[in-house]
Amino acid sequence: MLTGELAVLVAGTGGRAAAVLHRDRVVTVPAARVPEVVGRLEAEHHPRWVWWSAREAATGVVTARVHLARAWDLAEAHRLLHGGWDASPALVWAAAHGLSAASVPAPPGGDLFDLVGAADLPPDDVLVDAAGHLRADHERWLEEPDHLAAWARAALDTARLQQEQMASVSARLAATTASESAAALLCLELERDGLPLDRATTEGLVADAAGPRTVGDADGVAARRARDATVLRHVPGREGTDLRNPVAVKEMLAAVGVDVPSTRKWVLEAYSEVHPVVEALLAWRRDERIATTYGYRWLDTHVGPDDRLRGRWTACDGAAGRMTAENGLHNLPAALRPGVAAHPGHVLVRADLGQVEPRVLAVVSGDAAFAAATRADDLYAPVAQRLGSERAVAKIAVLAAMYGQRSGAAGEALKGLEAAYPVAMGMLDRAYDAGRRAAPLRTYGGRLVPTARFVAGRPPGADPQVDAARGRFARNAVIQGSAAELFKAWAATVRASVRDLGASVVLCLHDELLLHVPEPAAAEASRRVDDALTDAARRWSGGAPVRFVADTSVVRRWSEAKD
Repeated sequence: MLTGELAVLVAGTGGRAAAVLHRDRVVTVPAARVPEVVGRLEAEHHPRWVWWSAREAATGVVTARVHLARAWDLAEAHRLLHGGWDASPALVWAAAHGLSAASVPAPPGGDLFDLVGAADLPPDDVLVDAAGHLRADHERWLEEPDHLAAWARAALDTARLQQEQMASVSARLAATTASESAAALLCLELERDGLPLDRATTEGLVADAAGPRTVGDADGVAARRARDATVLRHVPGREGTDLRNPVAVKEMLAAVGVDVPSTRKWVLEAYSEVHPVVEALLAWRRDERIATTYGYRWLDTHVGPDDRLRGRWTACDGAAGRMTAENGLHNLPAALRPGVAAHPGHVLVRADLGQVEPRVLAVVSGDAAFAAATRADDLYAPVAQRLGSERAVAKIAVLAAMYGQRSGAAGEALKGLEAAYPVAMGMLDRAYDAGRRAAPLRTYGGRLVPTARFVAGRPPGADPQVDAARGRFARNAVIQGSAAELFKAWAATVRASVRDLGASVVLCLHDELLLHVPEPAAAEASRRVDDALTDAARRWSGGAPVRFVADTSVVRRWSEAKD
């Protein structure tokens, strides 16, 4: 993976300069010239960029709209190799060099004891201490432009060691690192570009849920009472019920003959036709969430003057590896989706992977019979035929297998699935058993899933319920994490393939991509998105005979796309 042209970019924490290492020559560049120098190297040599993390090294370059095609992100590589989220340079260096994380020296705090211990630090021009760790004051050391060259060489050294470690872990891990590194770059571009909104429509949707904008506390209290009244008018005599208190809500429902074990949405939905207060309560919850989390303050704070919603993105969640985002970008209520709209002269291309986790299961397990089912547009139809059951039963069985549900109808459906697809089910059972034992697992692409961290401080055997929960987590994580790897390989391929069209990825939502595309390029962008899935799936799966599908459509508003 680290062959061909390489270039290292290290940005100083003081914001004054950066170091660029190319062909064993290091140049220290003033911060203002970094985009120019990096852009020229990118255009002339197309290197793979190596850095400690995209966020620390490349934010300024991405903000300046310099396109970087390929990278090796040391932090993302570390997370893949060792699991979890923490990937500071000191920890990344230690792991790459086979040093214990527990022996990483603490940074100096400036007190008397630190001054006494300063004699143990290496000379001012040496980055590594006597024990082989990055020097304890490496963060301060990074502020000096004269020291950035050593940082750049250390980054390249670390990348090569990571690649050697990966070769002994998984043949696919280096390729996964390339996708993860591209995803980290994409995260910076998503933050820069934002999600396009129709501000007037979005504000109208907020008003529908929360009422008009309020001025002062008194107006806010009045608006809250007005929302509550839509529910409480159905329960005369209980107008004082606090709808934000689950115990009080349960008592209110019991008073009208609706006895529920909890007030969760999926529980209440089963009683929506029993009494009108239930339907009103569900509508109130939807509106209350918008009013309190996605109201006018959210709109004013996170949507810029260019009508783009922005938030921080991360390439992995520290668990199974899904991309995550803040400020509502990953959990925008469906009621607000009509506000996500293409700007003038553009359209949205929306692509959603179909039944991706079962198809991933077919690749990960190597079950030839299950792989055959993926040739159908609807995977559950051939599974149902093989089981001799209805499609709905087959779907329940497959989902139960991946999520570890064994009670009720799911448990019955699973029995047939285990007989029909023993290879796939056996792989899931082994993952479950490993999780129960708190044994580490790796996804198809090689990401470490440290199951022991799922419930910290509860060793296996101490609590059967915790063991079972850990097993269910592991069973799903090997599939969900592998699906996240495929998704990021797809997203990275799309990012590269639509750039010349003036199109850009503006949202990555679990299994769904949303692109903002100049209207004349819509049909071509859609074709390239589908071709990118075929290409990414072939490379990710190693050519496994498993078909992946996406529902791709051209829309003007996100809400127009079929779910």
